[in-house]
Amino acid sequence: MGLHPAIAAVRQGVRRTLVDLDPGATVVVACSGGADSLALLAATVFEAHKAGLRVVGATVDHGLQEGSGEHAARVVAQMAGLGADETATARVQVDPAGLGIEAAARRARYAVLDQLREHFAAQAVLLGHTRDDQAETVLLGLARGSGGRSLAGMRRTFDHYRRPLLDVARADTVAACLADGIEFWDDPHNADPGFARVRVRQRVLPVLEDELGPGIAATLARTADQVRADVEALDALAATAYDDLAGPDGLDLAGVQDLLPALGGRVLRLAALTAGAVDAELFHVHVAALQRLASGESGGEVQLPGHVTAYRDRSHLLFRRTAVAG
Repeated sequence: MGLHPAIAAVRQGVRRTLVDLDPGATVVVACSGGADSLALLAATVFEAHKAGLRVVGATVDHGLQEGSGEHAARVVAQMAGLGADETATARVQVDPAGLGIEAAARRARYAVLDQLREHFAAQAVLLGHTRDDQAETVLLGLARGSGGRSLAGMRRTFDHYRRPLLDVARADTVAACLADGIEFWDDPHNADPGFARVRVRQRVLPVLEDELGPGIAATLARTADQVRADVEALDALAATAYDDLAGPDGLDLAGVQDLLPALGGRVLRLAALTAGAVDAELFHVHVAALQRLASGESGGEVQLPGHVTAYRDRSHLLFRRTAVAG
């Protein structure tokens, strides 16, 4: 019998992701114990060892469910059994204040994955997001009116992170695990309709499939790739403009006003990020407030996530750390 098509699809995504890593490099695979991440880990072990790479399996215990510590221990054993060269587990404290539980868990997870990458001197961290996750992200962005950046979905690569499975269906990761005899965990949170993403998965996408025909998830994911190319092109132009307009006196607002709105907003966003604003929490409402401040439509200051305050000094936009009360 030949290789199961689902296993082949997952391995192909991983192989493409690993091709540019240095010989002997270490790669960390984030693994929750679900089908997506276990299929990713198994494929990474297979492809990485052929290429002479070292694989570290890492699981994060968010402490949000009873028995999470025992579950993390089981995942560690699974990762070792699947051939990871080394395994790691870390428990994080999730503080949902002002963020919500999903965003807070995501922030805590990435923070500890960054630490693990540095500890193991890994060249890349692989994440198990699938084509279905991408489709859900696009729909959520559309529903929230979040603009092109959100409609572009999840990035295939950013910083040291890579998502090898964005062209692979969730059903294929399940099939790959079944074909490989890998037992996987179904996270109860993935069936909780209290989460908007779960409602999109269980209710919205099935209706779209019924009414518009099959393949909606693939179409949405393809749309994300197309929008992402446009977003990245605009971001590159904005970065060049920012370099021209930013100086020791702040950001030249006359120059910002001369730009097309699509570039001007991006330049202001980049200025805020450079000043220390938190990327994942810097939303359209913040950029719109910066645009009003830059154009003179509003005065005063703009408070940004990350304890950053933007203010105007005649012809320039400046930033300072936000004073913390108490």
